[in-house]
Amino acid sequence: MEGIDAIGASEMPFHVMLIPTLGCPSSCAYCWSSDERSPVMSIETIKEVVEWLKDFRNDTITFTFHGGEPLLAGVEFYRQALPLLTQGLSHLQIAFALQTNLWKLTPELARVLAKYKIPIGSSIDGPKELNDLQRSEGYFEKTMRGLEIAKEAGLQVQFICTFTSYSINFKEDIFNFFLENGFTLKLHPALPSLRDKDPDRWALPPEEYGELLVYLLDKYIENIGEIEIRNIDDLLRCVLVGRGTVCTYVDCMGDTFAVGPDGSIYPCYRFVGMPEFVMGSVYDHPTMEDLARSDAWKLMHQFKEFVDRECKSCAHIKYCRGGCPYNAMAPSGGKVLNVDPHCVAYKRIFDEIKDRFNKEFFGGSGLDIPGFQMGPPREAKPGIMSLMKKIARPAESPEGNTGPTYN
Repeated sequence: MEGIDAIGASEMPFHVMLIPTLGCPSSCAYCWSSDERSPVMSIETIKEVVEWLKDFRNDTITFTFHGGEPLLAGVEFYRQALPLLTQGLSHLQIAFALQTNLWKLTPELARVLAKYKIPIGSSIDGPKELNDLQRSEGYFEKTMRGLEIAKEAGLQVQFICTFTSYSINFKEDIFNFFLENGFTLKLHPALPSLRDKDPDRWALPPEEYGELLVYLLDKYIENIGEIEIRNIDDLLRCVLVGRGTVCTYVDCMGDTFAVGPDGSIYPCYRFVGMPEFVMGSVYDHPTMEDLARSDAWKLMHQFKEFVDRECKSCAHIKYCRGGCPYNAMAPSGGKVLNVDPHCVAYKRIFDEIKDRFNKEFFGGSGLDIPGFQMGPPREAKPGIMSLMKKIARPAESPEGNTGPTYN
C-alpha cells in the first residue's frame, strides 16, 4: 500500500511509522511495498519502541500504523499496543493515524481504534471497474464494506487514489467519482515497482503527472467548496509559506523514522525491508547520535547535499528540496545519482501556481491574507487566489496548523 509534506527540526513534527507487517491480502498490480512472507510485529517490539522513545526526543509524536496491511496484526495487537504507547509515553503528546485497505476491519477492532480517535487513510482508485482492474477483483466492495464499519464506529476515513499510466486516461471519471461521493481526494502517481519484471508498466510518467496536477488545479477551482484536493492544498501552502508542508518536499532526516516488523529502524516506511537502509534496532534503544552513525543516515544526508548542489539555482528549492529521497534512490539501487524523477511534475505545477498567483495578485483580486498589501476587493471568477484564501489561515495560524502531512 502507499499510503498517508519546513526544513528545520523545529518546524517538522516528530513522526514514527510503525509497520506491523509488510503482508497484505490484496494484490494490487503496481504494488511495491507488500511482502506475503513478512512476519507480524510482536507486542514485545512495541514495548521496546516505548523504551527507545522515552528519552529520545521531548516532542509531540505522531505514530502512523502502515504496511503492507497493518490490520493483519489483529485486534489483540491494537488492544495492547495503543495503551502501551500512550501510557508509556504519557510525558509526551501522542497522536495516531492508520493506513489500511479496511478489509480486515471488524466492529470490535473499529471500537478499539475509535477509543483513541484514530483517523484512517485508505485507498481507492476510482469507480469499481477501474479500481478492481488495478487493485484486484473484489477490492472495491471489501473496502466499501470496511468503510461502513468505520463510519458506524465514528471513525474518519479519507482515501488515497493512485493514478497509473492506464487510469490517467480516465481522470475525469475518477475526479467525478470523488466529487459525487463526497470523498476528499488525495492522489499518488504510481511508482516503478521494483518487485515487477516490467517495473514501468503501471508507472505514471512525470510529464503526465505534472499535467494531471494542473488539470486537478483547474477542477478544484471550478468546484471550489464542493471537494477538497489535499495535494493541491499542500502545493499551494508550500508556495504561500515558502517551505515544504508535506513529507515529499522537506528534509525529514531525524524527524521521521519507521519501525519494521522485527524492530529495525529505517528513515521512512518506504525503505522498510531494504537491509541497506537499516539504521538500528529499537531493541538497542539507540540515541539520535547512534542512528547518525549508520550508513543509511549518511546516505540520506548525501541526498540532501546533492540537492543543495544540483538544485541551488531552482526557484522552488526551498519548498521542494528535490522531492522524495526514496523516489530518487530506489531506481538506482540506493545510490544518490539524481533528484526525485517527478521533478518535472513538481516544476510544472509550482510554475503554474506562481504564474497564476502573480497574474491574479497584480490584477488586484483582493485576497485578504495578513502581510499582503492589495487593492480593494472586486468581484471575479474563482481563481488561484480563492484557493490561497481557503488555506491561508491554517498555514499561518499556530492554532490552526497541524503540521506537515505524510504520503
